[in-house]
Amino acid sequence: MRIVVFSDTHMNYRNLEYIVRQNIDAHLFIHLGDGESEYTLLLHTFPNIADRFHYIKGNCDYSCEYPVEKVIDAFPGHRIFATHGHRYYVKHSLEHLTQAARENGCDIALYGHTHESKTTYENGIYILNPGSTSCPRDGNPPSYGVIDISTAGVMCNVVFLNQYTHF
Repeated sequence: MRIVVFSDTHMNYRNLEYIVRQNIDAHLFIHLGDGESEYTLLLHTFPNIADRFHYIKGNCDYSCEYPVEKVIDAFPGHRIFATHGHRYYVKHSLEHLTQAARENGCDIALYGHTHESKTTYENGIYILNPGSTSCPRDGNPPSYGVIDISTAGVMCNVVFLNQYTHF
């Protein structure tokens, strides 16, 4: 199973659309917030795969009705805790995030908000921040995340858009 994760698109629809087109066969797409208008446009562009998309409300999504966190059953034996991260103080520590994931029976935790890509594994939980598809703050190019889950295990990666692929 392949899951594509993005966050903090902040009005950059073109990069979001490019990522989806490059990963059109993914099983799931998860947007971790701060990009409601781009997400809405994406659903109009790709209505035939809308059932594979999840959206989490970010701190800059002021009027949307989407949840601020979500638990997603991804693959037998693997559950995802997805949140934007601002309510879990992810700029300071991942402790509250991993605690929430554990309390919800999840072994994968996804967050955005910091605009800094990160993958790590802590105390039985895979943690992924895909960075920002539009305005990263870590000195790296715009990025997104890819999670591959199989019977062999979980692999989380960050994919960077280079100067020739992003807009």
